Amino acid sequence: MKRVLSLAMAALLFGAVAAQAADSSISGWISDSMCGAKHAGSGAACVKKCIQGGMKPVFVDAAKKQVWAIDNPDVVKSFYGDHVTVKATVDESAKSVHIDSIKAVK
Repeated sequence: MKRVLSLAMAALLFGAVAAQAADSSISGWISDSMCGAKHAGSGAACVKKCIQGGMKPVFVDAAKKQVWAIDNPDVVKSFYGDHVTVKATVDESAKSVHIDSIKAVK
């Protein structure tokens, strides 16, 4: 019985980890690592200047509560400071996203 319970718990745990790493569509802003959510929605010029100055681009969720590192920052070069929808793989433990596609919100 303990073995069955242990196997069931392991399956549930692996399922939860797989769900966290799943692709999902997320709306938010492309900002910079220094300002984070501070300029999300207003301050594209600041975001661009900070990134040109060496800061890394980050993704800020629509609620402006979470800031995520971007694993592949080259994909967001045309979207600095913009409100976007991304299809991404989220890594909760690393607080990062790998962006598969991105488009501006109109």
